[in-house]
Amino acid sequence: MNIHEYQAKALFEKFGVHVPKGVAAKSAAEFDSALAQLPEGKIVVKSQIHAGGRGKGTFTDGFKGGVKLCQSRAEAKEIAGKMLGNTLVTLQTGPAGRKVQTVYFTGADSIKKEYYLAILLDRATSRPVIVASTEGGMEIEKVAHETPDKIFKVFIDPAYGLADYQVRELCFKLGFNPAEMKNASKLIRQLYTMFWECDASMVEINPLISTPSDEVYPLDAKVSFDDNALYRHPEITALRDLNEEDPKEIKASEHNLSYIALDGNIACLVNGAGLAMSTMDIIKHYGGNPANFLDVGGGASKEQVMAAFEIILTDPNVKGILVNIFGGIMDCDVIAHGVVAAAKEIGLTLPLVVRLEGNNADAGKATLAASGLTITSGTTMADAAQKIVALVSGK
Repeated sequence: MNIHEYQAKALFEKFGVHVPKGVAAKSAAEFDSALAQLPEGKIVVKSQIHAGGRGKGTFTDGFKGGVKLCQSRAEAKEIAGKMLGNTLVTLQTGPAGRKVQTVYFTGADSIKKEYYLAILLDRATSRPVIVASTEGGMEIEKVAHETPDKIFKVFIDPAYGLADYQVRELCFKLGFNPAEMKNASKLIRQLYTMFWECDASMVEINPLISTPSDEVYPLDAKVSFDDNALYRHPEITALRDLNEEDPKEIKASEHNLSYIALDGNIACLVNGAGLAMSTMDIIKHYGGNPANFLDVGGGASKEQVMAAFEIILTDPNVKGILVNIFGGIMDCDVIAHGVVAAAKEIGLTLPLVVRLEGNNADAGKATLAASGLTITSGTTMADAAQKIVALVSGK
């Protein structure tokens, strides 16, 4: 789950992290009261969407830049009016962009130098890792690609936690002077505590800045959390912005289904994350393009299968459906009844290939055969994938 910058900074403050004064506004009527809370002088206006690259983004009406430095409150109000309700397109949003429904006003800071800092989960080592660079700002991707020696990593033993020597080593590599090092060390420890205690999957600050007075603090913030741990954090779950999420993914979560929309035209309905990924791979292998990742889990009910079909069919790009079920815990006949009920209720006309294997598979196949529906059976994963690709391509 992602949260907005203004929410992330409020969470930082709860863990003692110093952040610049900022106020969010969700409507033009709130602009004046929000701006009145900031001191006179330069103000930065920031579009709040769940995507990076805002500063280099372009709105669909041609207005450029989702982050703007303004010389006065009046200019900030004018710029915010151009952003709010407009759709911002960045490298991370895709061509559809994201509608800006909140703007964030902050005071402009005196910047001596910009840095990059992130705390992530490294899946290769099953450890948290701090990634940092002396080259913060909008070109961090270019830095990582062209000068990887300027990217520093610190791997943390989850049983021991962040060690003092690791913090010192990182600060030395970033080139902080003694006063900056004291402030940066405190900041890094606070951020790691937040990352760990909130079950975050990423805390990214770009840029992290130092000031002429040797302060070190985050100028931006991007934070995401492990969905599987949200039950422990109702206060974080309350920060979820459904406007930033795909409606299909929202509906899937309501039915305890794992769904991620993709840009292909062959929908997948599978039980188990590993099998779902393998199914997408084999569709690609035979020349097709998967339209989604959809894991109904190991014990899906008939109702969940019907909900899965409804979600799949709200995607106008879908031209065919592949159901690939391996019955371990799952009863294949339950899946079959769900498929039949969904297909009849929706009036399915798209090509449908079903592969059932494992627990009660023969009963499931018999249910499909007796349904009177046009359902193509797949004997293996490869056979099912080839059949749905052929049906969708008209071959």
